[in-house]
Amino acid sequence: MLDIMVPSPGESITEVTLGQWHKHDGDWVETDEVLVDIESDKATLEVRAPAAGVLRVKVQSGAEQKVGAPIGAIDTAAAKPAGAKGGAGNAAGAGNAASAASPASAASKAPAAAAPVSAAVVADPVDGKKASSLAKKVAADKGVDLAKVTGSGTSGRIVMADVERAATAVSTIANPVKPVPAVAMPMAVAGARGVRREKMPKIRQRIAERLVQAQHTAAMLTTFNECDMTEVMRLRSEHKESFEKHHGVSLGFMSFFVKACCSALKRFPKVNAYISLDEIEYHDYADVSIAVGTDRGLVVPVLRNAELLSFAEIELAIRGFAGKAREGKLTVDEMTGGTFTITNGGIYGSLMSTPILNAPQSAILGMHTIKKRPVEDPRNPGQIALRPMMYLALSYDHRIIDGAEAVSFLVHIKDCIEKPERLLLD
Repeated sequence: MLDIMVPSPGESITEVTLGQWHKHDGDWVETDEVLVDIESDKATLEVRAPAAGVLRVKVQSGAEQKVGAPIGAIDTAAAKPAGAKGGAGNAAGAGNAASAASPASAASKAPAAAAPVSAAVVADPVDGKKASSLAKKVAADKGVDLAKVTGSGTSGRIVMADVERAATAVSTIANPVKPVPAVAMPMAVAGARGVRREKMPKIRQRIAERLVQAQHTAAMLTTFNECDMTEVMRLRSEHKESFEKHHGVSLGFMSFFVKACCSALKRFPKVNAYISLDEIEYHDYADVSIAVGTDRGLVVPVLRNAELLSFAEIELAIRGFAGKAREGKLTVDEMTGGTFTITNGGIYGSLMSTPILNAPQSAILGMHTIKKRPVEDPRNPGQIALRPMMYLALSYDHRIIDGAEAVSFLVHIKDCIEKPERLLLD
C-alpha cells in the first residue's frame, strides 16, 4: 500500500478541509490522476494519485485534516481490472474493481456505491475535452453531465462558469417560469419558509478574520476624489484593436490605474509601507495586489514588480489571474506579499464605497463605475458638459499616512488618469 498524504498548500498552513473525492473507494486509478480536492484558508489544491492501483479511501469529504495526515492509500499490488480505462473514472471501471475486490473490500465500498453522485458525473468528459477539478466538483453537486458542456477556457477546457450556465439552462427547462396569478395567495397557503445552514468555507473564514482584524488594528480612514475618464477612454478606443492584435490581449482600464498607482507609490513611499511593531518597513518596489471576485470569495493575486511591467504585461497577468481564480488554481505564493491593493467595484456597478485595508498593507484604492455627469468642461472654462466620471476612494492607515499625504496621492492618480501622457513621460 502507498499512502496518500495531505500535501502542504503553503507555509504557515497546518490544517485543510477535504473536498470532493473524484474517485470512489475501490476504483482503479492511474498515476497522476486527480483524486480529491483540499481546501485551505488561502487556496484549493488537487491531490493526485502517486501511483497506479486500487484506491482505498480512509477519510470522507468535509473532514478537517492536518497537513501530512493520511487520507487514503493506493494498493499498487492489485491487478488492473479487465476493461478499466486509465483516467476515465467511469462506472464500468468502478464496477470491475468491485468485482475483483475481496468481500471485505466490497463491504467497505457500500457507502460509496450509495453516494448520490455517480462516477460518470465526475469523470473527464468525452471527445478529449478537459475540465478543471472545480468544474467537476460543481458538476457533481448540480448533476450536470460534463460531456454535454461546451468549455470556454483555454483549449476548450471546461471551467466552473460553463457548468453554472449549463445547470441554469437545465433548471429553466425542467422548471419553466409560471405566470403569477392576478390575485395574491393568502399567507396561510404561501408555503413554508425554509432555513438552511452551510459550513463556511475556510477561505471565507480567513477573509472574515482578516477584515475584522483590519478594522480593529488600523486607524482606517477613507478619502475620495473623482477623475475624468475622457482621455483614457479616447486612447483605449483609438488603440484597442491594434493593441490586441499586437499583444494578444485587450487593453483595459486596470493597466492605466496600475501604472498610475506605481507612479504615485514612488512619490509617496509611506503609502507603500507597512507598520511592523514600532518600525516602518518601506519597499522600493511595487507589488500590487489586484482584487478578484470568485464564487468562493475575494482573492488578491499579486503583480510582482508592477512598476517594471508594460501595459500589455499587466493586462496579460491580470487575465491569467482571473482565469486561475475562476478555476481555483491560484497558489498561496501568488496571493501573498503585496504592498498595495487595487479593487474595482465598478465592474459590479458600484458608484461609491469605502474599501477595507488588506493587512498588513497601509492603503487600498477603490475604483468605481463610470457615469456621465455634468461638470465644468476643461476645454471651455465656465461651460458645463457631460463627461465620463469615476469616483475614486483611498482607504489608508492614519497611523502611518497623514491626511495631506493621502489626498496628494489620490490627486496624483487623478492627474495621471486625466492626462495619461504623464505615465509615458514618468
